[in-house]
Amino acid sequence: MIIYQDHLQGITESSVAPGFFHGWPNPPSPAVLIRLLANSTFIILAIDSDTKRMIGFINCLSDKVLTAYIPLLEVIPEYQGRGIGKELTARMLERLKGLYMVDLLCDPDVQEFYARLGMKKATGMLMRNYEHQSGAEQ
Repeated sequence: MIIYQDHLQGITESSVAPGFFHGWPNPPSPAVLIRLLANSTFIILAIDSDTKRMIGFINCLSDKVLTAYIPLLEVIPEYQGRGIGKELTARMLERLKGLYMVDLLCDPDVQEFYARLGMKKATGMLMRNYEHQSGAEQ
């Protein structure tokens, strides 16, 4: 069974399941992941009730007045395809429903996933500094 929570209570480096940021050449460590979640405006975590490990998350940065940005949605590979990402996203969008704008950048191959949850395709600009992808302190 998957439990959803909107806080970091009970989450430690050892309770972060391995496999987050699959395919990233320079992924954040569990310690950096916890730090980025702690510094987010809102989070929703997916916890496997049997293993007590965090197996998915979504985070949001917001001014809590008009705008919100969802930078990350992650579910470790062995739990994908079970509706966990959909549930995390739906819960976050419900939390943000009173805001004027909720933005999210994603690759074209996952745009339909977000469209099925009510989001619309848009254009945007971005910049990536891959040398900082791990989030390790410089």
